[in-house]
Amino acid sequence: MQIINMDEKVQKIEKIGLVVRPNTNDLHKYYSQIKNKLDIYGVQLILESESALLLGKDGISFDEMCQQSDIIISLGGDGTLISVSRRSFKYNKPILGVNIGKLGFLVDVDVGELENFIDKLFKNEYRIDKRMVLEVIFHKYNEAKSAFAFNDIVFSRPMVAGMVDLQAFVDDVHFNNYYGDGLIVSTPTGSTAYNLSSGGPVVFPLTEALILTPLCSHSLTQRPLILPASFKVMIKSSDKVLIAIDGQDIYNLEDYESVEFKMAAKGVRLIHRVERNYFKVLREKLKWGDA
Repeated sequence: MQIINMDEKVQKIEKIGLVVRPNTNDLHKYYSQIKNKLDIYGVQLILESESALLLGKDGISFDEMCQQSDIIISLGGDGTLISVSRRSFKYNKPILGVNIGKLGFLVDVDVGELENFIDKLFKNEYRIDKRMVLEVIFHKYNEAKSAFAFNDIVFSRPMVAGMVDLQAFVDDVHFNNYYGDGLIVSTPTGSTAYNLSSGGPVVFPLTEALILTPLCSHSLTQRPLILPASFKVMIKSSDKVLIAIDGQDIYNLEDYESVEFKMAAKGVRLIHRVERNYFKVLREKLKWGDA
């Protein structure tokens, strides 16, 4: 089975949305480079309102930008790309992450390479990777609401002192109690984030799996667990527990009867260089092979 699909392309590219990271140096220079290059191909560059304000330009709302754009450029780092991916998720638009600063796990087109990559974009010399997303369902009485996690869901104690007891169910069958500082539920993409720093496994990002990593467990027998993405997992607790989705949205577990998570029906589509090699990224970021 070939896990990377090189065949999917954007059928037409007439409008490109742009979201930029606040407090970015040389922002006007980067904007001019992108716009001038796209003008050569007759492509309209659309700014979302907050980015437009930073540049002193006209812009439209984020949702309108997503609706009008054929692809979206995220100019910043991994955090900016995660934010754009979550906010634009329902529109299913391909996203090009452009890196400013150090090499990230998600963004691999450096801002200095962007003009050359735009040429490749219009020659169909790129690939689109589909990244798994977690659907998070909050249950309360007979009602339910959903959110989506690109990287991870973290269940944690609300203060330094004390521990939390999390009851975990797989397909409605109780299988474990996580007693300690909490639990990380990660996607393969998020496996190199908080999951990795907490002793969890690195999982190839195009894999479909659920990764459960206990945080400072009270029991030495607790270990990270990888489950097929076809399972659904439910968490309950009578303790006060904070839930952080991608480190950006915070919920209180006590406001709900339970929280369920499973693989979402669709994923996030990321545009990458054809030659991008994930294992090279791992070697560079994690210093694998260094003496």
